[in-house]
Amino acid sequence: MSQVQRPDPANLDRYIRQMRYAPLGRAGQERLAASRVLVCGCGALGSVLANTLVRAGVGWVRIVDRDFVETSNLQRQMLFDEDDVAAQLPKAVAAAEKLRRINSEVRVEAVVADVNFTNLGELAEGVDAIVDGTDNFETRFLVNDFAVARGVPWVYGGCVGAEGQTMTILPDETPCLRCLLPECPPPGTMPTCDTAGILGPAVGVIASIQAVEAIKILSGNRAAVSRQLTVVELWDSCIRQVNIASLRDQVDCPVCKRREFSWLSGKEGSRSAVLCGRNAVQLTQPGTRIALDQLAQQLSGVGEVTRNAYLLRLKVDAYELTVFPDGRAIVGGTNDVAVARTLYAKYIGH
Repeated sequence: MSQVQRPDPANLDRYIRQMRYAPLGRAGQERLAASRVLVCGCGALGSVLANTLVRAGVGWVRIVDRDFVETSNLQRQMLFDEDDVAAQLPKAVAAAEKLRRINSEVRVEAVVADVNFTNLGELAEGVDAIVDGTDNFETRFLVNDFAVARGVPWVYGGCVGAEGQTMTILPDETPCLRCLLPECPPPGTMPTCDTAGILGPAVGVIASIQAVEAIKILSGNRAAVSRQLTVVELWDSCIRQVNIASLRDQVDCPVCKRREFSWLSGKEGSRSAVLCGRNAVQLTQPGTRIALDQLAQQLSGVGEVTRNAYLLRLKVDAYELTVFPDGRAIVGGTNDVAVARTLYAKYIGH
């Protein structure tokens, strides 16, 4: 991939208030403008992260997200509006369009895709950092594998209810996510947006902490990066920091110590996911390509069909199937993976 061009010093005037913060300064701003970051997921956390990093002058921002904008997103996902819902736009596309209007000097790329072991290497090629805007631990474990294997810093974050947590991973220097969580939590064992709800302000706080950590890394201020796990509970007005600096030396981490990258190799990880707060299941068919025009014709007598350049939507009975060209589908109206697979096979046929 091409490198970000070094900025014209005259174009840094828009960041003058930011550069007056002494630990950053002009030198740090120039490093930001020459840096590259992957925003992995552009929902609640990811939309705030992308917004903040583009406004801060990070030179190249790639946004990857698998989903489309819905009305229920607008309560907490800051880059979207009702027009995006009406246009049935993918989140990555809607976010990129707005961000380019906010800062035309930043190169913003939108990728509509599900991050998995087959494409993460290409999506993250040449980036200086990865920020976590995902909503599931399977993707986080995959990103953690990639980051440690390739030596790429990444910033983990998660929110549910009024609580959120974040930690920064500097490979070979700080504990990784698997040091903290040796195994991926089984489905149904952790609270989700479906079971506990989520407050928008909690998202804003955690994403802002994540963004500051990314700015430290990208501006060349690694010494300032937090070595703690930060936990915020806004309803009870509680902020807690857990010192995890020595954790890497205390545990036999399968990633840091044994260099076992089972998620990155595809040995672990499912091909389906129940989506947080959605009563929907995502199904993934690796290696599949779907011609939306042809599929629309096939489904014309089945139910209500709408489509745009990015997706096709079928409403039939109590369900709504949203199909993407890469073979993915989001089956709304059920949290049962088996039901979702049956509907996919019945109407899509792959």
